[in-house]
Amino acid sequence: MSQTELIGSQIIGNDFSGKGSQTFKAFNPQQQQWLPQEFKEAAPEEIDAAVNLAAQAFTQYKKVPALQRAAFLNAIAEALVALGDELPQVASSESGLPLARLQGERDRTTGQLRLFANLITEGSWVNARIDKATPDIRQMQIPVGVIGIFGASNFPLAFSVAGGDTAAALAAGCTVVFKAHPAHPHTSHLVANAIRKAAISTNMPEGVFSMIHGASHETGQHLAQHPQLAAIAFTGSFRGGKALYDTATRRAVPIPVFAEMGSVNPVFFLPGLLKEKAAALATQFLQSITMGVGQFCTNPGMFITPDKTTAAAFVSALQEGIAGLPTGYMLTPGILEAYNSGIAHLRSQGAKLLGAAGTADHQATPYLLQVSAAQAIENPAICHEVFGPSSLHINADTKEELYNLARGLEGQLTVTIHGTEEDLQQHKDLIDILREKAGRLIINGFPTGVAVNHAMVHGGPWPATTPAAGTSVGSAAIYRFCRPVCFQDFPGYLLPAELQDQNPLNIWRLLNGNFSKDAI
Repeated sequence: MSQTELIGSQIIGNDFSGKGSQTFKAFNPQQQQWLPQEFKEAAPEEIDAAVNLAAQAFTQYKKVPALQRAAFLNAIAEALVALGDELPQVASSESGLPLARLQGERDRTTGQLRLFANLITEGSWVNARIDKATPDIRQMQIPVGVIGIFGASNFPLAFSVAGGDTAAALAAGCTVVFKAHPAHPHTSHLVANAIRKAAISTNMPEGVFSMIHGASHETGQHLAQHPQLAAIAFTGSFRGGKALYDTATRRAVPIPVFAEMGSVNPVFFLPGLLKEKAAALATQFLQSITMGVGQFCTNPGMFITPDKTTAAAFVSALQEGIAGLPTGYMLTPGILEAYNSGIAHLRSQGAKLLGAAGTADHQATPYLLQVSAAQAIENPAICHEVFGPSSLHINADTKEELYNLARGLEGQLTVTIHGTEEDLQQHKDLIDILREKAGRLIINGFPTGVAVNHAMVHGGPWPATTPAAGTSVGSAAIYRFCRPVCFQDFPGYLLPAELQDQNPLNIWRLLNGNFSKDAI
């Protein structure tokens, strides 16, 4: 098999497979042309082979000690670095994203892998609990099995093949079948092949990771229906996530779907701070909504201001500022079409044009639209996400109207509040309402940066994610791919090392209600 055929094929365990007859290509947004490399859509038997191999590998991989799993994760990070300039260059050609952004995204991707490697090396993440009484009961987290992961369009590295979902699942002891996003298949191949090589070099069981291609919905649906799958992770549109969720719940044995589906990420500007910093806030807000041509799931797609008099200078600064902003290429022609359709739909629902940048062929125009609070309260659908560089303005004339807007919000990834100390003191009830609406609340900042650390929550109530009790960013993401199990009255020689009396791994455990590293 030639190198060209290898690049366009599936990676199933340690091998390449190209049985499918349907092909597709990636599109270069900057050059407005299809790239020459063809990629084969996975045939049903290839999807089945990948999942079945992953299921076989899980019987071994779940027993691989944490230090060896950590070595695997670190080896993946090193393999990505070893790809050098080729990786960001290929990713840029398929996404239109600048090299500097993609170099930073590669660093984030390797950082995530190393974060999870460090987490499982330390070991306390398993939440070991021991109640030494009669009966003697001991609990810990264990991996659930084969995870089907779907890559995102807007982060070809950090939310893709070796992204946070894959890192968390492999760290937990699960095996992975990854469905590559069709917008960046060559990028996905480079990363998947790096994982394949890392698995071989660290002696992981074959099938611990596989990757399939597919531009059609049928590929993803076939994967989601496979009986050996234990869970699904997805980052993308509400429509795509809901389709997978519906499929998973209709299975003979339903499985969880951890779908991050985006949100409108409302920003509340309180009166005191608007009076002090209207111009500066306008500049920062416009930077946030147009960052990456608005193609972030945390893009602030709606903002709420107090009475018109207080907000006048801020709104005027926004109108002046957006007029001078550049247009930009979006990730795919389909995403651009959906963006333009979303703007047209908002206007058909009564949204007025507040301000706009210029126009250019095949590029997205930044927009500011406006509706009244009454319109937004009466028609909540007008507040749905439009993926791209736009934001919807709502003016709340009274405090009661402001709070009613907040109460009517759907679940969000983020909610932001800008205010002086006096503003925040006077609006504690607003913050209390908003706490129930989002996974991350931000004071005097902007949501478009998502730190990768132990405390981050990138999730939220429906329809931002499903389920709300999880995160797709940060070390807590590992718990999506585990379940608690307890061992009652087990003899010591049958217990996992994490639960043995002598605590051979020296981890923190909840021992009779108190955290301790002591032996029993």
